Order: sequence, then structure tokens, then C-alpha cells
Amino acid sequence: MNAMYLERQAQALTKIHSAGLEAQLILGYENIRYLTGYSGNAAYLILKPSGNVLITDYRYFERAKTETHGAEIYERDREAQTLGAAIAMFLVDETKVGFESAFISVAIWHDVAKDLSHLTLTAKNGLIESLRAVKSSWELASMRKAAAIADEALAETLKHMDTGCTEHEIATELDYRMKRLGSDGVSFDTIMLFGARSALPHGKPGNTTLNEGDFVLIDFGAVINGYRSDMTRSYVFGEPSEKQKHIFSAVEEAQQGCFDILRSGLDCKTLNATSENVLKKFGYESYMGKGLGHGVGLFLHEFPFINRTTDHQLEVGNVITIEPGVYLPDFGGVRLEDDVVITEHGFEFITHAPKSIRW
Repeated sequence: MNAMYLERQAQALTKIHSAGLEAQLILGYENIRYLTGYSGNAAYLILKPSGNVLITDYRYFERAKTETHGAEIYERDREAQTLGAAIAMFLVDETKVGFESAFISVAIWHDVAKDLSHLTLTAKNGLIESLRAVKSSWELASMRKAAAIADEALAETLKHMDTGCTEHEIATELDYRMKRLGSDGVSFDTIMLFGARSALPHGKPGNTTLNEGDFVLIDFGAVINGYRSDMTRSYVFGEPSEKQKHIFSAVEEAQQGCFDILRSGLDCKTLNATSENVLKKFGYESYMGKGLGHGVGLFLHEFPFINRTTDHQLEVGNVITIEPGVYLPDFGGVRLEDDVVITEHGFEFITHAPKSIRW
């Protein structure tokens, strides 16, 4: 395990050097975890050739000592020492330093920068994320386990759905079952929507009750070792109408069209257009979601993004979601989402729950 983190740190240092920097402040918690294994908060990682340093405080110091690989652990007294002063202690021989501006507020950075005024500071984002985009066998094993937990939890939860149950009740049941099966937590706040509310792509479960003929949209995920699954299934409770069947068929065909061409070297914009063209053919151009999917891993939405603007050719080891959707206000919506990993021979499913308009 230690060798894995040391290799990641070496790869990151190569990228830092190529960017013309001597050190990089890693401020995103997912990036810190990827590089060192530390899974807590209140941490700041200095990555530099002469030795890495993880700065935290008394709340996480012992945890950091247990989890962290390849970095010295420094316990900062928050009452006696500013964050900037603590960072400056370990940047003595470096002058060109990058920092992840995406993960720190302007107010906090303003105070930190005062203590680092002797350095040339450059906002540099995306260095670690580019490494995270290609998953190792260990990462894939974690994601497959998370997805398997989600698959099983969904199958058990569907047995409890009946007329009169509320969105909140079933969402809570699903979350509970994932945790009972071994999930570290939930990948994100579970989306559970009934009837016309299924047209809200990211709606919050409420007290809406389930009725015969309702659409049901469920978007959820489990977590193992910090790695997330992300899956959406849509159903009709009872006998679907012809209109409901038409929407479901459109989304199902759009997703399958993407699977038919999915491979390494495929451009994200081409993949997105494939889904859009199918949904346009069915007449849902004005009601389809903006963007087909995204990378997933330690962070729910990470590079690469599958949309009209991302110019990225898929690589072996990329884990992405394929999630076309159609959302008709005041009627309902359908989304089908699966996690897949790009392989040398095409792709493999990570999520496996059955897809059917009726469960």
C-alpha cells in the first residue's frame, strides 16, 4: 500500500516540475487522500522533491499518523500559529509554488498569502485530477465493491415500495441498507422521486406518496475506501402508459447507443452527441439533460466530463457514468445511469442492477 502512494507522489512531482513549479500546495481533500491515504479534514499537503509535509491540528493528528504514507506530519497549534506561517516553515528552499485555488476560499487564501509573500505563487488546478482519471486495479476493486453493495441494497429496498410510502421513507431505507451491507456512507444525498417530481433531475426526497402509475426515479451510490458508485434506475409503479413507455424507450435506446460505440480513443463530445441524437429522434430535444455523464472515483463528479465541450479522448482506466435523461415538467422523468470502466477491448460494467420499466 505504501508503494502505491509513493508512486502517485512521484507522478505528481513530475507533473509539478513540468509545470515549472518547485512545489505544490494540495488543498483538495480528495487529492490529499489520493496522494497519501489520509482520509480526514483540516489538512494541507505540501508536495516537494525534498520531502512532503501534511499539516493538520490536534483533532486529526493521531489519525493522520496512522493513515498517511510518504509525508511528514506536522501538528499546527491553530491558536498560536497561522496557517500561512506553518506552510512557510516547510518552503525554505523553494520559490515557485503552485496552489489549488479551486479548494480554498478567497478570504482564507488572502490571509495565507500574507505569510508567503516571499514566494512566487501560482494558481494551478487539475494536476492531481489528471492522475486520478485513470484508475488502478485497487481503485477499481473498491468501486466494484461499492457498486455491488448498491445493487444489493436496491434489490432489497424495492421489495418495500408500495402504495402510500413516501420518497423520504424509501430513500432512508435505501441508505440504511447500503450502510448495513458495508458502505462507508452514501456517495451523495440519495435522490428518490415519485410521479411528476421525477422530472426534477436532482430533486430532494420529500413527503410525496407513491401512487399507481407513478414514475419512480432513484439516483444513489455506496462508498468503499472513499471510492463511490453512482447509479440511477427509473421505473413505473404499476402498469405504464404509452407515453411513459415512449420516454423510457428513448432513454434506454440513447444509453445503448453509447454502449455500442464505447471504447478507448472515443472523444467525449462524440459520445455525448450519440445520446443527444437518439433523444432528438424521439422528439425530446427540449427535455433532455445537458451532458451525458462524468468521471467518478474519490469525488462524485470528476474528470473526464461527457458533454458538448470536453475535448478528451477516453483512456483505458477511465471510469465514467453514462446517464441520458428526459425530464417533462408536470409529468415525470426517466434517467438510466451506469458506471463503466474503459478497457483495452471496450468497456466493462461496474453497476449491474437490472433495468426495466417495471421492477
